Amino acid sequence: MAKEKTISETAINTIRTLSMDGVQAANSGHPGTPMALAPVVYSLWQNHLRFDPEDPIWPNRDRFVLSCGHASMLLYSILHLTGVKSVNPKYETLGSPAVGIEDLKRFRQLDSKCPGHPEYRWTSGVETTTGPLGQGVATSVGMAIAAKWMAAHFNRPGFELFNYRVYALAGDGCMMEGVSGEAASIAGHLRLNNLCWVYDNNHITIEGNTSLAFSEDVATRFLGYGWNVVRVGDANDTEMLDRAFRTAQASNDRPTLLIVDSHIAYGAPNKQDTSAAHGEPLGDEEIKATKRNYGWPEDAKFLVPDGVMDHFKGGMGKRGHDLREGWMAHFNEYKTRFPELADHLYKMQHRQLPEGWDKDIPVYPADPKGHAGRDCSAKIQNAIAQRVPWMIGGSADLAPSTKTRLTFKDAGDFGHDNYAGRNLHFGIREHAMGSILNGLSLSKVRTYGSQFLIFSDYERAPIRLSALMELPITHIFTHDSIGVGEDGPTHQPIEQLISLRAIPGLHVIRPADANEVAEAWRVIMKNHHEPAALILSRQALPTVDRTKFGAASGLAKGAYVLADAADGKPEVLLLATGSEVYLCVQAYEKLKADGVKARVVSMPCWEIFESQTAEYKDSVLPPSVRARVSVEQAGVFGWAQYVGRGGASIGMRTFGASAPLKELQKKFGFTVDNVVATAKEQVAKWKR
Repeated sequence: MAKEKTISETAINTIRTLSMDGVQAANSGHPGTPMALAPVVYSLWQNHLRFDPEDPIWPNRDRFVLSCGHASMLLYSILHLTGVKSVNPKYETLGSPAVGIEDLKRFRQLDSKCPGHPEYRWTSGVETTTGPLGQGVATSVGMAIAAKWMAAHFNRPGFELFNYRVYALAGDGCMMEGVSGEAASIAGHLRLNNLCWVYDNNHITIEGNTSLAFSEDVATRFLGYGWNVVRVGDANDTEMLDRAFRTAQASNDRPTLLIVDSHIAYGAPNKQDTSAAHGEPLGDEEIKATKRNYGWPEDAKFLVPDGVMDHFKGGMGKRGHDLREGWMAHFNEYKTRFPELADHLYKMQHRQLPEGWDKDIPVYPADPKGHAGRDCSAKIQNAIAQRVPWMIGGSADLAPSTKTRLTFKDAGDFGHDNYAGRNLHFGIREHAMGSILNGLSLSKVRTYGSQFLIFSDYERAPIRLSALMELPITHIFTHDSIGVGEDGPTHQPIEQLISLRAIPGLHVIRPADANEVAEAWRVIMKNHHEPAALILSRQALPTVDRTKFGAASGLAKGAYVLADAADGKPEVLLLATGSEVYLCVQAYEKLKADGVKARVVSMPCWEIFESQTAEYKDSVLPPSVRARVSVEQAGVFGWAQYVGRGGASIGMRTFGASAPLKELQKKFGFTVDNVVATAKEQVAKWKR
């Protein structure tokens, strides 16, 4: 027993010293939290976490989320010591370590597998990108929801394929961020007993003691959310930690908050100044003093004593390996008994789509009255979801307005009494919804969330992270312009399109009519690594006559010629997205009657268009045609790249106004006459 205790202490101190050395080598980072929480992570990984280092993407593995991402060396150290293997983009496990000792030595350096904050896809074993505080714990709720849904959908009597748990390690900063409160509230409501947050209660933030700005009773708050609350008074008490984790695992009707009291300090005695430990390297002399206190060779750097890695291999490594091997054998039998479900699971895990997934997408005939973007999207989405059984999602309390409810038989509502439901109700929690969507997608569920475009600002942080992590999430935004009319400028999105287009890797798609909406969904569903913001109208959009004008399939290239001069040599280009495209078509007809040769270009997705060849882009926007007009009911920023410095942009330069739509269109220049006049001015200007 004494020997086991010694190797445990050695393993814990190895985590601490690797973290100290990594931060010191980088001369950047946060060593205090990794040092304080090394016993917590050791206890969880070595004694409880069901995770196979040889296969870190095994579907039924427990998830560990480091929400306090600034303590990344804590995660990198345990990934190294447990021997987690690398996985390539094809979901193939490689023999090389995810984090080698050389990676630890290159913490926070260019191309290192150990960046300053954990990054999904970059380092195997990192379950989600964390950094912005609160995002990790909120994302973990999505992972826990996914586990419940997959268990309800795939498990069968005698075949419990999914029962994994989700653990998230959070600090005071995560508790202060509003998104954690939103996420905790919905987790308690859904009674996610497979979720455990470990709260590092150390009373320290960057500015100093939390008493400066934080005095609430966190335990009482979480009891009010419907959580089980357990407390461990000393982060170094591994026996109490083990007992607390077992208590969390025994919960049958609620998530658990495990409050761990720790001191963010060095290992050396009598050290009271904790601010440096949180935000700065310790310095060589302090590291030596700390190592002496641990009984560690003070000059040794990145030392992994003999027996430590074998200790982890014989503990969590063996447990995870045996569980995974048993699961795989179980799954092979499952494939024989339930071949269709097994095929669905395989496709879901590899982000593939079933055969014929798009066969029920409707084609819309020409119609001058048309359909609201949100209405035709609802029909298309339901047609797809019936053929993609792992497509689930919901709205931030706006499904009746965004039209995103799945209405077919047995779709159902997800809740603590029906974890098989496919309609999620996030409540008025836009921020948490975005984070939860990330957690669902990280679990390979095909997911979407919806709200009004104006409220995308509340969701921006997780949308940005979905792009950074390359998650194929569909962010559905309706009420896309001043077309919301009487609601006024508080609900009229102006800068939101521009803001979303500024996010690298996010496909912002604003369809012009029903058939472009259909093509948008075809593009979105085929994405493996790109999230999409689908921007839809509340008001009806005339359905373009595709026998007369360009095919809607042009959307797949981001922009395409919708209407052209008879000889293919236009004098002026009319560029637009969404509802303004048909406005340009009407202007095109009038210009044509007036003898002006125009081309209408529908540009539903700038990002996809920019990925096309130079030849294609020039064929759509000929460089020789300098007379150009863009039309969009949003801010004009960004259009200059397409209309040029001498071009014209009809758009919004204020926050709109409260009035009926037709009055707003006239006030702000979104009329056929104004487009025609502006086009003629452009032609005359460039002729001069």
